[in-house]
Amino acid sequence: MENKLELKSIEFFYSRKNILKNVNLVCMTGDIIGIFGRNGSGKSTLLRLIFGTLKPKSGQIFLNDKPIGEKLVLNKYIAYHHEDIFLPQDITVRNLIPLYFPKGSDQNNIFYDSRISKIERQKVSTLSPGEQKYLQFLLLVNLNHDFVLLDEPFTMMEPLLKNAIKEIIIKNKFRKGFIITDHYYSDVLEIATRKMMIRDKSIWEISTDDELADSGYLPNGIR
Repeated sequence: MENKLELKSIEFFYSRKNILKNVNLVCMTGDIIGIFGRNGSGKSTLLRLIFGTLKPKSGQIFLNDKPIGEKLVLNKYIAYHHEDIFLPQDITVRNLIPLYFPKGSDQNNIFYDSRISKIERQKVSTLSPGEQKYLQFLLLVNLNHDFVLLDEPFTMMEPLLKNAIKEIIIKNKFRKGFIITDHYYSDVLEIATRKMMIRDKSIWEISTDDELADSGYLPNGIR
């Protein structure tokens, strides 16, 4: 089934300062949308608005053309992986996984991952920050959500884990839509099917990577 997440005319203020204005965005099943922008441009704010932890000053979010409200709870359909680790620490990886996936068959995508099999007997607290972040990503992306928001998924990641994350996103895009923001822009560019730039408080779709330099996000001649 193809699903659609849509933002219409979203506007957000923080302490009377306008952070985002007239933001329109559509994410469909199969989309991997990379969102770029300078520090403070509103990238993380936009993801929090989509997830529902922040409320827009005006505008509306729709899921399959139905406005999201009390009868349609956002986090039942949208998973949000932010840069902070929120996993319980005093538990082994092996015992943590069933908390997310009670059924044995649903656990296979986690336990059969070659990187997880090496650490499954360790406590979460003993894992490196990159390993914890990868485990957190793997748990969220395998939940039964239609859309996944990824804020800085490649930060603190060694190259092998970065490649694993990219492969998993590509593998799952046929049943989910992804929205990603990360200053490791080359990793996002590698897998993004669409690219968006937040500039002057609004969001713009870009068609070429050179537009990142033209917008002032990258120095000219760097990709």
